[in-house]
Amino acid sequence: MKILAFAASNSRNSINRDLVSFAATLLDKHEVEMLNINDYEMPIYSSDLEAAHGIPDAASNFLKKIEKVDALLISYAEHNGNYTVAYKNLFDWASRKNIEIYQGKPIIMLASSPGAGGAKSVLALARDSAHFFKGNVVSSLSIPSFYDNFDSVKGELKNAELLAQLKTALSAVDND
Repeated sequence: MKILAFAASNSRNSINRDLVSFAATLLDKHEVEMLNINDYEMPIYSSDLEAAHGIPDAASNFLKKIEKVDALLISYAEHNGNYTVAYKNLFDWASRKNIEIYQGKPIIMLASSPGAGGAKSVLALARDSAHFFKGNVVSSLSIPSFYDNFDSVKGELKNAELLAQLKTALSAVDND
């Protein structure tokens, strides 16, 4: 099974990139491609820009990446309870090309933040709206208090209970 994994963040020091990278190592019986949304930079979406210049190639290229895989693994960063602007912009442009962005693929959704809330707001937003974009969320997991629960030196979860929950969430891709 081919899985596309990415953090919905453009930060060079993204804890969600750390989380999704670690989660990808646990999917060792699958072929996992890591994507960096910084490779899909576009102007901030506006209907005026779309009318004047069309949809940027980067949006089509992002959709083609999704088309070529069997499943998605996404870790959402939370900015003020919502998506990062970088991801929302990529999502908005891509939706203008194909509203069914997720293309019916099984999706495992993760999120983390430094705080005890663990980015639950953005995770709920992503999970609850995925069906509008032909998303099939097979599991989701929030990792709270990232710096307390993740060993940045080893690049892995150090909280055994959360590690077990992550493994269970990841196994859902095999059951779909």
